[in-house]
Amino acid sequence: MLHQAAKDIVPTAKGDLEITLLGHASLMFHWDGMVVHVDPVSAEADYANLPKANLILVTHGHFDHLDAEAIIALRRPFTEIVLNAESKSKLPHAHSLKNGEKTSIQGLEIEAVPAYNLTGMRAEGVPYHPRGSGNGYVITFSDVRVYVAGDTEMIPEMRDLKEIDVAFLPLMRPYTMSPEMAAEAARAFRPKILYLYHTKETSAAKVRALLSDIPEIDVRLRA
Repeated sequence: MLHQAAKDIVPTAKGDLEITLLGHASLMFHWDGMVVHVDPVSAEADYANLPKANLILVTHGHFDHLDAEAIIALRRPFTEIVLNAESKSKLPHAHSLKNGEKTSIQGLEIEAVPAYNLTGMRAEGVPYHPRGSGNGYVITFSDVRVYVAGDTEMIPEMRDLKEIDVAFLPLMRPYTMSPEMAAEAARAFRPKILYLYHTKETSAAKVRALLSDIPEIDVRLRA
């Protein structure tokens, strides 16, 4: 049975941004009459009964991030899909972005940023997520900037992130971050709200403890 999703509200200059954590890496945003889904996967939600998407963002092609069945359930004639370049062959109708590229879709500014492993290796010299393959995304909802990291470790490019209001950082070694990596990343770009996602852990206590000297970062983990 799919669990009940957790919802939070973040005010913007153009109305409330409603954030729904559906499970694992699957997110949903409601804002200004628009619905944005990130990495929809059928195992995490009943997409047939969720609001259809104006925009779908896919970080990379792994099964727990790109699910064609979920995308079909959410897609309508007006739906735009943005994904990493390597996933274009799986969804040829989608718009691909490489790291560093930007686009504007239905009034939303979308920037693709790097997401990769430095130490998490499938085999010697073969990272789970190679550099230049997957995307993170910075989505600008009016005056609120949301960073969805995708599958990544703490990487040097995170130090270049500016004015991030809400961040989603993955917490699952060896594929993504350890609590120490997540805390280091948060120190680098100082989000106002930090969600820990892509995790099976039941508490954000360790990350909170590591960031206890920066109380202005609100560290959250939602069921």
